Amino acid sequence: MTAPVVRLAIAGALGRMGQAVARAAEGRSDLVVSARFDRPGVSGPGLVSQEEALGSADVAVDFTVPEASVALAEQAAKRGGPALIIGSTGLSPEQVARIDLAAGSIAIVRSGNFSLGVNMLLGLVERAARSLPAEFDIEIFEAHHRRKVDAPSGTALMLGEAAARGRGVALPDVRVAGRDGLTGPRPKGAIGFSVLRGGGIIGDHSVIFAGEEEVLTLSHSASDRGLFARGALAAAVWAAGRPAGHYDMQDVLGLKG
Repeated sequence: MTAPVVRLAIAGALGRMGQAVARAAEGRSDLVVSARFDRPGVSGPGLVSQEEALGSADVAVDFTVPEASVALAEQAAKRGGPALIIGSTGLSPEQVARIDLAAGSIAIVRSGNFSLGVNMLLGLVERAARSLPAEFDIEIFEAHHRRKVDAPSGTALMLGEAAARGRGVALPDVRVAGRDGLTGPRPKGAIGFSVLRGGGIIGDHSVIFAGEEEVLTLSHSASDRGLFARGALAAAVWAAGRPAGHYDMQDVLGLKG
């Protein structure tokens, strides 16, 4: 029996990721773009209102900004659908809680990164943090283009959470972000974050385990925004018809034990 074609709405359709999602959807037989929409008040060829877009779709993909993603989740939950794929980063704990509440009514896949490679890296980082002696210092480095407004990136925070899980600690208790001036020695067990913003860098992430006599580096580099779009489309096909709940890319890829 042939699986039904998934109807896809694209939020932030005029943005870089919205356009990348539209390009990645071209020629696919398992989904079709049913609607494109952008911020309220923004019009353009082929754009419709948010309400019209949600009414025409099985799944909506959203790579916009936190406040817009939360509003979209609440609107979709209120009307009972569609399912959502949220790739916005920089959400506050309160905004995540509101998305969690919306996920009680619809399926929401939210991830700081939709790359297969990054999601494999998460597992490697957690395993390394669990296996290496506590004397190894953990530092997470990330680099993105000059237009990115939040730091550390959502992916860097995911990697930090993976390292913290491996160590059996909570990331907020050991996180160190930003160093300047006379900082003193590095605290034992700290997980540090270093950030670069510049040029057109799409996304580079490294997790460094620094010992006294050796250094292990696990890293991932993105060379094309299309890889995130293709991951989001895989999540969209997976989420269509899925029961209400708050999922992530590890669920989509079947990487959770």
